[in-house]
Amino acid sequence: MNDEQQTAHAEAPHPDTVSTAPATPPIAPQQALEGPDASAPRNWAAACHLAALCGYASVPLGFVLGPLIVWALRRDRYPLVDDQGKEALNFQLSMLLYTLACIPLICVCVGIVLLVLLGVLHFVLMIVAAVRASSGECYRYPLTIRFLK
Repeated sequence: MNDEQQTAHAEAPHPDTVSTAPATPPIAPQQALEGPDASAPRNWAAACHLAALCGYASVPLGFVLGPLIVWALRRDRYPLVDDQGKEALNFQLSMLLYTLACIPLICVCVGIVLLVLLGVLHFVLMIVAAVRASSGECYRYPLTIRFLK
């Protein structure tokens, strides 16, 4: 062997000593909890509040059925969804009751103003609740009768 061949042979790794370790390090247990599943409870909790928007799409009783369906599907899996689903249902039932109470007041023209105010309050509070739930907070609606505890 000449000098160039000896140098090349010495620099080349032996096939038995080549590392077969993966190029990326394994995921640490804490990193495994961060990922798509970490935000799932918050997303489902926000969906409980936003599902009431089905009522604006002319779905009969969609304001109540939307949150009820989401809550029924995920309440056993995520405690946050159980809490926020009950809260969303309580709020929707309360708003339904308040709306029914305002309908007879239309005869004295007060009902129209109250219905408009209820509609704006309803929409704004649903969005606020969804934003707070998506950040992991247990939001409580004001003016809510606690039918489900």
